[in-house]
Amino acid sequence: MILVVSYDEDHTADVVRRLEAAGREVVRVDLADLPVRGEITIDYPADGRPEYALATPAGRTRLDECRVAWWRRIRPFTVDCALGAARDQGFAASETGHALHGLFHSLGCTWVNPPALDAMAHHKPYQWEMARQAGLVLPRTLVTNRPEKARRFIEEVGVGRTVFKAFIAGIDAWRETRLVRAEELENLESVRYAPVIFQEFVPGADLRVTVIGDRVFAAEIDASATSYPVDMRMVVDETPVRPVALPPPLTAGLLRLMRRLGLVYGAIDLRRRPDGQYVFFEVNPAGQWLFVEERTDMPISAEVAALLSRMDARDPGSERLPSRTLAGRAG
Repeated sequence: MILVVSYDEDHTADVVRRLEAAGREVVRVDLADLPVRGEITIDYPADGRPEYALATPAGRTRLDECRVAWWRRIRPFTVDCALGAARDQGFAASETGHALHGLFHSLGCTWVNPPALDAMAHHKPYQWEMARQAGLVLPRTLVTNRPEKARRFIEEVGVGRTVFKAFIAGIDAWRETRLVRAEELENLESVRYAPVIFQEFVPGADLRVTVIGDRVFAAEIDASATSYPVDMRMVVDETPVRPVALPPPLTAGLLRLMRRLGLVYGAIDLRRRPDGQYVFFEVNPAGQWLFVEERTDMPISAEVAALLSRMDARDPGSERLPSRTLAGRAG
């Protein structure tokens, strides 16, 4: 059985359809259904095997025989509104988290990605250090909540050549990467409210590299001639997207990074400078791939489904695939 931890709005439907067409049993769980719309059971009997079960609006499932779990995208728990006090709501959510994560960690299955390692890998400073150790090139970067430190960094790198960005671009507080302009220098005192990422702006073409096991799908997303070359996410609909082949040493470095982070899946963002140097920005352990697949025909969904299916079947070598770079149907 394959457990998919995600929600309807996430782009997992095609992968699930492929798995079911291959005869795999798939169960999807949305963490936002718990605990108010679901039930958690962890039952240790006097003798015999324990029972691990979840019930959600989609049905009741025993997870004892789960062989592989896809930790795709999660939403916060939803507690009963009858708990009016914030303290009581927080306690209910905390207790749910301890029970549920304890259940997940108890499952004798393979995780894509392991939840604890996935959570660690979401922290950008940790990613940067692992990337540096893996031999990847980073942009000049400063994280600080000291206004004077930020001002000195901008003076050294240059106004108009420094970008600032958030650690997490959540749906409820989305912020694009922006260039520091002269008129924004007067707002630097607000840095004291929370740490900010400042980086040297790297000109060139973006690359979204989707890693699935040891399979690497690389796409160039060149926003340099668009209305907003600073952040391709703002102009992805007007940006050319094409499959590309990565230099073998870069592929090897990216795979080293994934192993250091303990990730099976990840969407890596790079930028290729005009001089050909590749600069690492970040890896998103739950990054989207459909916008690349739809524009390049690279079989990313099929590879995700194939990996999960092989893991479910416990085929020999299912967790270690040949290292290579795929460039869709190009060349």
